[in-house]
This record gives sequence, structure tokens and C-alpha cells, in this order.
Amino acid sequence: MKILVVDDEEGARELFFTILSEEGYDIALAENGEEALALFKETPYDLVITDIKMPVMGGLQLLQEIRNTGSKTDVILVTAYGEVETYLKAMSLGAAEYINKPVRIKELKRIVHKVLTERKARSGS
Repeated sequence: MKILVVDDEEGARELFFTILSEEGYDIALAENGEEALALFKETPYDLVITDIKMPVMGGLQLLQEIRNTGSKTDVILVTAYGEVETYLKAMSLGAAEYINKPVRIKELKRIVHKVLTERKARSGS
């Protein structure tokens, strides 16, 4: 399974890369939404995990742009700012999950597994 991780903080990208690579996922990294969107248009990903607040293009705009391509790729939004309005906007745009920082490793693994398992069930593979 291919996962695109998007975060403007290098430490966060490295942490996600390490945790998810150890789980056997194929991980690509981007430092903002604009870079992520360019990668997304080149490669089909099963899942995008993106921070919400980033320079250039944030996670909500990235989610909107992904939906504008017609893609049904699952998107998990991650934020240090657990605002209700942002959560509601994310869900209305079709986010699969919404995780608050600091991200707990067990929770991340559980959520990623759940989202990808549900994706497999929907696609019938």
C-alpha cells in the first residue's frame, strides 16, 4: 500500500516514515500541499496523511484539491489545533479520519490499518 505523508516539519515526516515503513507500507514524503499535489498527480496513493496547518498549501486545501481530481483516495488530517470548525470542514470534504497531535504511535498504526482495511473492503480486493 502506498502512503503519501505531508508535513512541513521534517521531524514529523521522519517519524511517520519510520513508523509506517516498519509496518510494511511504501511511503512518499512531501513538505507542503503543493508538493504533495504534484506527487499525487504522478502516482496513485492508497492513503494521504497530511498536516492541516502548513505554508504554501495546507491540508484542508490539499484535501479539496484531491477531491477536485475525482480521486476517492482516503485522506487522514493531522493537527495540533483541534478546532471543531476545522474538524467539521475536514469531514464535510470527505476526510477519512482526523488525528490530534501529538500523535501516539499505537493510535496512528490503528487508524492507518483501519482506513486501509476499509479501503480494501470497498474495492473488493
